[in-house]
Order: sequence, then C-alpha cells, then structure tokens
Amino acid sequence: MSTAIETHQLVKTFGPRSKEPVHAVAGVDLTIDAGDVVAILGPNGAGKTTTIDMILGMTSPTAGSVDVFGMRPRSAVVEGKVGAVLQTGGLLRDITVRETVEVIASQFPHPARVDDVMERAGVVGIASRRVSKCSGGEQQRLRFALALLADPDLLILDEPTAGMDVNARHAFWQAMREETHRTVLFATHYLEEAQSFADRIILMSRGEVIADGPTEEIRALTNVRTITFHTDDPGIAAKIAALPTVTSVSNGTGRITVETSDSDSLLRPILELGGREIEVAAPSLEAAFMALTEEI
Repeated sequence: MSTAIETHQLVKTFGPRSKEPVHAVAGVDLTIDAGDVVAILGPNGAGKTTTIDMILGMTSPTAGSVDVFGMRPRSAVVEGKVGAVLQTGGLLRDITVRETVEVIASQFPHPARVDDVMERAGVVGIASRRVSKCSGGEQQRLRFALALLADPDLLILDEPTAGMDVNARHAFWQAMREETHRTVLFATHYLEEAQSFADRIILMSRGEVIADGPTEEIRALTNVRTITFHTDDPGIAAKIAALPTVTSVSNGTGRITVETSDSDSLLRPILELGGREIEVAAPSLEAAFMALTEEI
C-alpha cells in the first residue's frame, strides 16, 4: 500500500528569540497510508491545525520533514493531489457561489465538472447567492466543493463543520461518505464525528501525539463503562455508589447512570435492588479523550 502522508520528527516553533518559544508541534512522526480515513483530535492548542498547515505546505517546519505522496507538500498541492477544507479564508465575498466554483475550476487543467462538485457538496440550492450572504456553514460547503474540483487523492479537512447546525453537519458527513475512496485526514472538535467516520484516531496534546490507533482501540484505552437503568426506589443510588468498582452515580428522575470499571460485577446487584431496563454502554471516545488529555 502506498503512503499518502509521512512526517518525521516534525517540529514547529513560534516566537521571537528574545522570548520563550512556543512549541506548537514537538517532534511528530506520522505515517498515513493511501485510502485511510484519519481524525486528528486534541484540545485547543494541541497542534492539530499547525500540523495540517505543514502537511498542506502553508507553513514550513522549524525542523523535521513532511512528504505527501512522496513529494514536498506544495508540489502535491500544485499537482492537484490534495484538496482542503479550512476553517476560514479563500473566498471572494462579492461573487456568487457558482461564480466562485467556476473561477477556481478555471485554474485547473482538468477540473471536475462544476455541476457535479456543486451537487456533491450540497450547494446547488444556493448557487446564485453571493458568498457574503452565505452562512458560515454554507461557506464551509462551498469550500468543500472547491476542494473536490481537482479530483484529489487526499482530502484534508480542518474543522469542516464549524458554523454548521446539526442538520447541515449530518448532510456534510453524508456527502463525505461518498468520498471515502480518497485518503481523508480531518481535525474536529466534535468527537461523535470522529467516532462515526474515522477508521483511525490520532490524539494530540501540547504538540505531541499521545495516542494513535484504530478508533475502537482508542476507545478501549479507558476501561470505564456506563450502566443506566430505571428504578422506583431513589435509595438505590446510594447503595450502588457504595460498591467498590463504581466511580460515579447520577440520579435523574428515576433513571440512574453509573460509571464503573467492571460492569459485569454490577449487573446482579442492580437486578437484586430492583433495577430494570438496564443498558450497558462500551467505553466512549469522549471518555478516552478526557482521560488521556487530563493525564498530560
């Protein structure tokens, strides 16, 4: 299998020499194979966007190297191998959505059909609207259309659903599911997006990769499971909280939620105490994210 992205000891440092430098990215090693769908997660300031900027050739590393399909990032972009949906910038406010797509399409020697990319990005209905009159979510969908024009092998998305409401976010990822024949690398603050769409999670904190693996493996890094059940006895919560494997208990009008490191050992006591409609949830990506980033 060919390699889409490879970084070696990638470093980016900001700040004048007279002050303490900020190490936005501190020695990141990544290998992303062609066809992978990968999410980069991390708290604010983790280095996600800076890493993406270096992969796109928008900023140069302070140290280390980055290759995209075996070439320098800017060369890969110029050859049309890379398309990107970024958070801001890149749009002319005083022309329409269709005009924007047509202008950018004219810059490529063999662009995809304008009507096709507009349909896939869900912007046909706003084709005649000026960009300045588009909402933040609509502008993100327009950027998605522009990213598809070169028919790229690699799509890089930095917070692609920023500014979208719930329905628009759902529609965007529905459209993205049609593009998974490409390599996809995306950064997001919405953990449910990473959990449902990515095959692999890269978790960053303070400029370093602190976890990297298949999504299910990252979820399993925390052994906390959640049990919820109904009860007519409000006293059950205190009895369950006293058991040794329980880490927290919350009571919401007859619906008890328990976090535990051993869900199997709790099922019998819950049944014996009159619990019903019991549900056991596997470790979530959110729980793993919280546990791993709090340890740093």
